[in-house]
Amino acid sequence: MKKLLSLLFIVAAALVGLVACEASQGTGSEARTEAPAASGSTAGPAVLPVAKNPITNTGTKTGLAISETMVENNVDKASGKEVGDRLQFTIKNSFTEQITGVEVYYTMTETPTGKTESYYQKLEGLAIAPNTEATVYFDNESGEGHYPENKFSIYRTSPNEVKFDIEASAPGFAAARGTALKEEGLEEAD
Repeated sequence: MKKLLSLLFIVAAALVGLVACEASQGTGSEARTEAPAASGSTAGPAVLPVAKNPITNTGTKTGLAISETMVENNVDKASGKEVGDRLQFTIKNSFTEQITGVEVYYTMTETPTGKTESYYQKLEGLAIAPNTEATVYFDNESGEGHYPENKFSIYRTSPNEVKFDIEASAPGFAAARGTALKEEGLEEAD
């Protein structure tokens, strides 16, 4: 009976995600969320997929990079303790000036079906000092470095492998890219 209820919950969650995806198709607008407060607070409506990448940055300065991407077996960068599965990655600034105005666009691709979902988020409140790094978490938690996520996304509802392609952009800088991979299973339903 528990397995049947779990399956029904997964189907219901997938349908809600599909409805949210359908509602966002064709608009090309940014993810419809209330912008988090400067602290990274995530109070606000659900995050919806976007139809296309709204980032148009043509910067050429080097110094922005993505490293340490995780979507499974996550570890909190500050404490070193294990945390629930979520999209998290570290953005490194190897430039001589502070980087602000960071925005990210990421696409989830379910294999073997090829189904995709894409999300866009301005990283409000994020400032990366010269020669330092900052880790961001898409987990609907509050606090510095935490941003909203769609809890009904492919990542959270698909039992299949899901690949993440991530782009981070800041004014004047060449875009940084990274990837992450969720293996088969539903452990991500935190």
